[in-house]
Amino acid sequence: MAKEMMEIRWHGRGGQGVKTAALLLAEVALADGKFSQGFPDYGPERMGAPIRGYTRVSGKPVRMHCAIASPDAVVVLDATLIGVVDVESGLREGGVILINSKDDPKALAKKHHLEKFKVMTVDATGISLEEIGRAIPNTPMVGALLKAVPVVSIETLVKNMRKEFAKKFSQKIIDGNVKAVERAYEEVKSNE
Repeated sequence: MAKEMMEIRWHGRGGQGVKTAALLLAEVALADGKFSQGFPDYGPERMGAPIRGYTRVSGKPVRMHCAIASPDAVVVLDATLIGVVDVESGLREGGVILINSKDDPKALAKKHHLEKFKVMTVDATGISLEEIGRAIPNTPMVGALLKAVPVVSIETLVKNMRKEFAKKFSQKIIDGNVKAVERAYEEVKSNE
């Protein structure tokens, strides 16, 4: 990690796994010996309503307990939120926006006036349908994020997922999620 603390803001809709993704990355960072926190930001929203999640990863204890206003990276689990929600708010020029989309990242950046950012895309929904059997893009997006912002290694993520998921999921679900994470890591594209 080039920075002492990496701050990541997640955008999605209720039911897409924003909370789970934010917490998963924080748990993996913790297992990797880093300090971290992950939490959602939502009220009584219903399924499909826009929600946010946050993850902080640091080499030192994280003492902040607030929403992330100036993220280093933004992860968008639902591309239909772009233009509806100001997903790039507070993101510095050159910051990373990772979007769950089949679209080319250069075309998407141009379409939404995001050219001053490093825009990355991956078809996390398609990957999750093929590998897990459900349209839940959260775990593939974590894999793609690690390619964009390597706060922990993909190997550490996979090892932790296998261990933690074994407590509540069948081997088929575990294997599907691992494959989805690895595919997203390899298939993510950038506008640079």
